[in-house]
Amino acid sequence: MTNQGIFITFEGIDGSGKSTQTKLLENALLDLGYDVVMTREPGGSVGAEEIRALVLQGDPERWSAETEILLFTAARRDHMERTVLPALEAGKIVICDRFADSTRMYQGLSRGDLRALVDQLHDLMIPKDPDITILIDMDPTVGLSRAKGRETVEERFEDFGLGFQQKMRDGFLKLAHEDPNRIKVVDGQNTPDAVAKSILDIVKAALV
Repeated sequence: MTNQGIFITFEGIDGSGKSTQTKLLENALLDLGYDVVMTREPGGSVGAEEIRALVLQGDPERWSAETEILLFTAARRDHMERTVLPALEAGKIVICDRFADSTRMYQGLSRGDLRALVDQLHDLMIPKDPDITILIDMDPTVGLSRAKGRETVEERFEDFGLGFQQKMRDGFLKLAHEDPNRIKVVDGQNTPDAVAKSILDIVKAALV
């Protein structure tokens, strides 16, 4: 690698397997001798984790979409300053479970026509875009069933229901069509090992 690290993000609807695949990719890259930092959004720094609790718990209608966009942007700025950028400057590979594309979908598209606002705030406050985004595509019925089966306190977005998840999936695929050089779509309904192999092949090609 060069002195500058590589920033890899994972996206997809709830229950698509992002958390599993980020861990598998981390292990594979460590085995290859790379220095890897694992993180997540919202979260990844002390301040951002505090905001995470505000936005992922409670009543589905707790916040307006506009308020959520501001909260997520604040969390992302802190995450970038304290975690992502220092790791990249040290030449590490940063793997992040969700990033700005999730805000474009959850707050910018699925709860109103606010995509332009998300992009404006992103351009103003976020100094680095991902080098690679892995979009794990998943049938919303399967994904929602998996997500609800986890039975965690962070189910606010799952509580919006199947129609919401379908709209999310369509939006993510549209994003991939808009930016095919960055966003690589992987079929999440293959076996976990097959999905992991596809992802590792994509990442290794970018590391050459």
